[in-house]
Amino acid sequence: MSNILIRNGRLVTATDDYVADIFIANETIQLIGKNLAVSAERVLDASGLLVFPGGIDPHVHLQYPQGPNRIVSSDDWLTGTIAAACGGTTTVIDFVEAKPGESFLRAFEARLAEAADAVIDFGFHLAFNRADDTALAEIPTMLDAGITSFKIYMAYDNIRLNDREMLVALQTLKTHGGLPIIHAEDHDVIVTLVVQHIAQGHTEPRWHPFTRPIAGEADATVRALTYAEIVDVPMHIVHVSTARGMQAIRKARARGVRATGEVCTQHLLLTDTLYDQPIAQAAKYVMAPPLRPEADTRAMWDGLREGILDFVVTDHCPFTMAQRLGKRRTPEFRKLPSGIVTNPPEPAWSDDVPAFNRMPGGAPGIETRVPLMFHFGVNAGKLSLNQFVNVTSTAAAKLYGLYQRKGTLAPGADADIVLFDPTREVTITAQALHQNCDYTPYEGMRVRGWVHTVLVRGNVIVEEGRFVGKPGIGKYLGRKTKDE
Repeated sequence: MSNILIRNGRLVTATDDYVADIFIANETIQLIGKNLAVSAERVLDASGLLVFPGGIDPHVHLQYPQGPNRIVSSDDWLTGTIAAACGGTTTVIDFVEAKPGESFLRAFEARLAEAADAVIDFGFHLAFNRADDTALAEIPTMLDAGITSFKIYMAYDNIRLNDREMLVALQTLKTHGGLPIIHAEDHDVIVTLVVQHIAQGHTEPRWHPFTRPIAGEADATVRALTYAEIVDVPMHIVHVSTARGMQAIRKARARGVRATGEVCTQHLLLTDTLYDQPIAQAAKYVMAPPLRPEADTRAMWDGLREGILDFVVTDHCPFTMAQRLGKRRTPEFRKLPSGIVTNPPEPAWSDDVPAFNRMPGGAPGIETRVPLMFHFGVNAGKLSLNQFVNVTSTAAAKLYGLYQRKGTLAPGADADIVLFDPTREVTITAQALHQNCDYTPYEGMRVRGWVHTVLVRGNVIVEEGRFVGKPGIGKYLGRKTKDE
C-alpha cells in the first residue's frame, strides 16, 4: 500500500468547500492542508477537479434472485461493484434475504461469501421477512454480525409482514436498537388491481403503474409511520416516489416521529410517460414503485432541497432485456476487460413475452447516480455542491452508522475519495457503462461532470474513468447501533 498525496484539489464535503492537499497512508486520510510538506510514493494532481468523499448507495440488489422463478439480477458482486466504482460510489449496502426455513444468520453467511469479489466496501440490511418467535430471537445475533437495519416489506407474497407482524417486528427492533426501513406499498391493493387488469387483457407494461397507484403508496407510508409513532421507534421509508408519500413523512416529523426517507434517481429524472411505448421499450421501466407523473418528480427535488428526503439511492436491480422478456432466466455475465468472469449460456426458457406482473422488476443505475445528480442537481441549480455531497454520501453514512469512517474528508476517515471533473461532457450509453446490463434508463442523456479517479481506502481503483483495481479488495462493513 503506497502513500498518496492528492494536490491542489477543491475539497467539497457536506459542510465545507476549500482548496487543499490530502495525504493518505494506511488506508486512511492522515493530513489535510495547503501545500503539505510530506513525502509520498505517489502524487495525484487534482488541479481543476472537485474532490469529495466516495459516494454511498445504501439500496442495491446485486446477484439477487427475484420472485418465484428466482430470476437473478444481472450484476454480480464483481460487475456491480466495478460499475459502482466507475460511477464514484465506494460503498454499497445490499440485502440479506433468508429463504423459507433458512436462518437469518445462515443467509447472511451465504451472502457474505457471494460478495467475496467486491471491489468496494459493502454492508447489508436484513430483510425482516418473517416475525415468528424463531426469527425474533435471531435479531440480537444479526446485530452482533454488524447488521443494524432491517427491511420490512408491506407488499409481495412470502416476504411481506402483515400489520400485526409488523407491529411485533417494530417492537423487537426498538428493544434491541435496530432501525426499521420500510417498503411502503399496499399489498392488497396491488394484488387486486393486478388480477383485475390481467383478466381484462391488460398485460402490457403500460398497465403496470395503474396497479401500484399513488394513493396506495401514500396510504402504506402513513400506516407505517403510524406504527412507528405507536411503538416510538425511528423509521426510514425507502424509495419514496410520490408527493403524497413525502408529505406523510413531513407530517409525521411534525408529530415528533423520527422519520427519514430516500428517493431513487429514476424517480427524480424519469416520468410515467415512458410506459407509453412498445412492449420492448416500456418493459425497461417495470419497477416498484413505478415511474410517476412529472408533478411527483418535481416534488422529489423539492423534498431533497428541503431535507424531507435525506439522500438519493438507485435501488439498482438490473435485468437484461432477454431476462425481462422471458427469454432467459439467468443473466449473461459478460467478460470484463480483465477476462475475470463469464457465465455459460442457458437455453431460452420461454417463447412468449410475459405479462407485466411476471417480468422481473427493477432498474440499473448504480454507475450513473453520482454524475446524474451532479448534472441535474448542481448544474441545474437545484442543489448546492454541499447538498450534492450530502445526498450522495454523507447523509446515508450518518443514518447507517458509517459516518466519520465514510462520507467525509477528515483525518482518520477511510480514504474513500472521488476526483471529479466538473467540465467533462459525456453522453450516457449502455455500451459505454460497466454495469452488466444491455440498456440504461438514461440512454442518450448528456451530462457535464464525470468521475476521473476513485480511491477506496487509499487504493486507486479508477483512473481517468478506467477501472484499474482488483477483485476482492472490498471489505464487509459491520455496523453498530447508536447505543453501542
